[in-house]
Formats: sequence, C-alpha cells, structure tokens
Amino acid sequence: MIAIETNDLTKRFDGLVAVDHLDMEVERGEIFGLLGPNGAGKTTTIRMLLDIIKPDEGSIRLMGHPPGREAQEHIGYLPEERGLYRDLKLMECLTYLAVLKGMGRQRARERAETLLEQVGLGGKGGSKVKALSKGMQQKAQLVATLVHDPELVILDEPFLGLDPVSTEQVKELIWDLRERGKTVVLSTHMMNQVERMCDRILLINEGRRVLYGPLEEIKARYAEHAVLVRCSGVLEGLIGARRIEQREQHRLIVLQDDASPQDILRQLVEWEIPVERFEVSTPPLEEIFIQVVEGNDA
Repeated sequence: MIAIETNDLTKRFDGLVAVDHLDMEVERGEIFGLLGPNGAGKTTTIRMLLDIIKPDEGSIRLMGHPPGREAQEHIGYLPEERGLYRDLKLMECLTYLAVLKGMGRQRARERAETLLEQVGLGGKGGSKVKALSKGMQQKAQLVATLVHDPELVILDEPFLGLDPVSTEQVKELIWDLRERGKTVVLSTHMMNQVERMCDRILLINEGRRVLYGPLEEIKARYAEHAVLVRCSGVLEGLIGARRIEQREQHRLIVLQDDASPQDILRQLVEWEIPVERFEVSTPPLEEIFIQVVEGNDA
C-alpha cells in the first residue's frame, strides 16, 4: 500500500520553480530518504505534504487521503526548527500535544513514558523543558512527534546535535517504528545514516527528481567494476586487474571489462594469499550524491 503519492507536484515562488512536477511514491512500512542539497526543494515538498502551503499544480495523497485535517491526525512531523513549550514540565507538554491529536490523556501519558525510556529520558518527565540540555530537548522533540502514535512520520534532520549514544537511541526508535509497520520519511544531510537506515531514496535537485528507487539498486548502478580486498601479500601480476589502489585498510582492484570478481578471488586462493575480506566495490552514497548533483548542475 502507498503512504505518500505525488503526481506532477509543482510549487513556484515569485517565478522561481521550487518544486518541478515531482512524482514519487512512499510505500507503507518503509524508511524513505528524502535527500537533496540546500535549496533543492525538500522543505517546500514537506510543507506541501503537511498542507502548510498549497501546490500550484499536481496532487498529493497521504494514507489514502488528500492533505488536510483527516490526514494530519495520522502524521507526526519533526521540523528542523525545534520548539516545545519551554516553561512546561516535559510530561505536561507531551500529554498536551498528544491530546491535541485526539489521544486520551491517560493513554498519552503511558505512551510518553514508554518513549522517554526508549530515548534515555526516563525520569525527566517532571523537569521543565528549558531545564533540559540541548541534546535532551532534541530527543524530547522527537518523542513529541511520536507520542500520538502516528502512521506516517516525517523527520527533518533528526540526528542534528546528538552525541553518538543519543544517535543510536534515535536510530533504534526509528527501526522500531518500521517493525511496527509505520512509515518514516527521513530528510537529512547525514549520508552515512541514510545508508544504514533507508530502504529507498529520492534525491531532488533544483526541484526535480534526479535519483529515485531502492538504495541497493542505486548503489549497484553507480558501482565501479572493481573489488575491495583486505589481505596480506603482493598482488602485482593479477590477471584481469586494470589497476590496484591502496584504500586505507583495503586495496581497490579495478577490473578489466572482461574480468569478473570470481576471477580475482580464484587467483588469490591459488596464490595462497590469506584474504580477510573480499567484496564487490560500491561507492558510498555521499559520492553518488555529489556525482549526481554536480552532473545535474552541469
């Protein structure tokens, strides 16, 4: 089933096309990466999904509904610009926000307590928001996004300002959402987190879709015909190797067009070279991101 569907989605500001006939589908129960350089149109797209601004052209369907009040009850949104009621106690703030979304007060309190424990804020419900550290407030904002148990969650830079321990807690929470069948749209500049978490991605640049689909398929599409090898021994003279480059703890073996990874592995075994790691080389998402955006700009 489809959680988000847009067709020919377009938005202009004073003649500038911010989003240009954007088509996409986000499937229910997946973690979907919405990526792009600054000014690409990501925030404008999110604001149209949330019915904050209206598109000039095209259509949107959210959980089977057009944008509006009925759809909003099923959505949790973490904006990049954070903001909770600083003078309220954290539990009061979370409960109030959940009640606004139609949840009963007792159920809201129980769910808030569970989520606070998950992100390492158990026991902080009685503290005023302004008394929490910046990182704690960041996690509290995420809890506020999820407290009403939405079906669709849109997270804009959820790892911003978090230390490594808090980052892992937030990732575990996001993975738990997927396990429960929720849909997560993740917008972030942290490509390493996208690689670890997202099932599919959409890369937009200058308002247009330039890369879209399953992450593994995209990485395979941009993969160099090469293998990464961690081993000891001299590799000069490998038949089928175009060149060999040292890459930190690995060696990158770029293959000739008619050679295969199996040809290289077979030779290493025949030469009795101890191999610790052997894998087909795929570029990190950050390299693909730069390559696509710079190529699109050109």
